[in-house]
Amino acid sequence: MFSFRTTPLEDQLDKALTEGRVGCFCTQNCWSPDHGRYMYEIFRERGNLAEIFSPRDTELTPGTNHIVFSMDSIRELNAVVVEIQDVGTRYFNYTRDLFRLMEEMKALENAPSLYIVDHINPAGRVVEGTIPSGPAESNIPKVAHRHGLTLGELANLYHNEIGARYAVHVISAMATGTGRQIMPWTIAPASDIPGLFTCDMYSGGGLWNNTNITPGIGTARPYEYIGAPFVKTGSYEPLPLPAGVLMRPCSFTPACGMYAGEKCFGYQIMLEPGAEYHSLMHTLQLMRYFHDRYSQFELSDDFRLKLADPVLCAYVEGTCSAEEMRDHIKVEEQKWIRKARKYLLYEDQPYRIK
Repeated sequence: MFSFRTTPLEDQLDKALTEGRVGCFCTQNCWSPDHGRYMYEIFRERGNLAEIFSPRDTELTPGTNHIVFSMDSIRELNAVVVEIQDVGTRYFNYTRDLFRLMEEMKALENAPSLYIVDHINPAGRVVEGTIPSGPAESNIPKVAHRHGLTLGELANLYHNEIGARYAVHVISAMATGTGRQIMPWTIAPASDIPGLFTCDMYSGGGLWNNTNITPGIGTARPYEYIGAPFVKTGSYEPLPLPAGVLMRPCSFTPACGMYAGEKCFGYQIMLEPGAEYHSLMHTLQLMRYFHDRYSQFELSDDFRLKLADPVLCAYVEGTCSAEEMRDHIKVEEQKWIRKARKYLLYEDQPYRIK
């Protein structure tokens, strides 16, 4: 069963929400500007809040990137209310935690109903990349790297993909004060997603986490900065530069994460006003550049699972041409957009950068 609801969560009259045991699966993004409270306080005031599942540490603590839960706790609930801010890329950890929850709930004989309080996608409706076509990370749906959907749309798709029987209800993003009043990046979705441009950089930039080049984790501008101690920069470097993109040579010292306390050399990726940035394609081009130039450059085994596309891996590793890579991405993006239309809940449509 699936439903799309256009009235706020607190106005829903389902018995599971008004009288049942409710668990709240949430991040800091469940704060409501309408009422000045967090979503779970609705149920605390009603007296039926049973569990809060949230990141294990304070909201901007580095490394706080998973929501922990146990199925023993879930099986005792009548409803699970989900409110997190997805960032538009399929490997975002909090969204993958939701997919793991959805997958494991399939095994419950009397699974609770799932309520998704939807949010606007801060990465917009832009689509980048390919649907997984090889070995992939667990708990991800078959969507493009930058999928252009909201969390509610993703949950609807994944619910269908895994053949789950429990009910899923999506509360429209336009029914909440968050959707109407504040921009979706105003409250940082995660410790490494701090600001306005991060989500536009993450669809490609998140892949650096599975290499030995850091995407600036431990700096104030993650995914805008890339570098490592072994990189040598200079204005003469023939870096791949898409239209509307500038690469500034720089140095930085991460406070945490890879190379914490070490001086790194690299680049700041800067977008000109109005530029549409295909982060995934540019990142792959940069990785090919580093692969060809630096013998120290390494890809982890997890990188291949995260990218989940043999053609794109072959391009990075130098056995596939740039033209083949671009043509492959174009076809796959068109394929994904056709698939995505079935799950849209709002009027605006996903589109690819041409």
